Amino acid sequence: MIKSEQILKCLRLTEKSNRMSSEVGQYTFEIYPGATKPTVRAAVEQTFGVEVTRVNIINLKGKPSRTRRGRLTYKSDRRKAIVTLKEGDKIEIV
Repeated sequence: MIKSEQILKCLRLTEKSNRMSSEVGQYTFEIYPGATKPTVRAAVEQTFGVEVTRVNIINLKGKPSRTRRGRLTYKSDRRKAIVTLKEGDKIEIV
């Protein structure tokens, strides 16, 4: 069993995610690859003490890149979750 601290890797802070959090109440997290919607919901509720209404998960493929010697390599795959909170709840970002 994965602990809730291991499910949420980090909170993604970009221009789009900052706008979504202030206008709609949606927060974007980078998550563990084996996490499911119920485990992400439980981890956010336990960690931040808020009520989650919806969880969307997106799988992102690793992009190709080249080394100094011209070899083609790939960056690792990522997984991110967009979490919608109950109206009135918010996560304080310090």
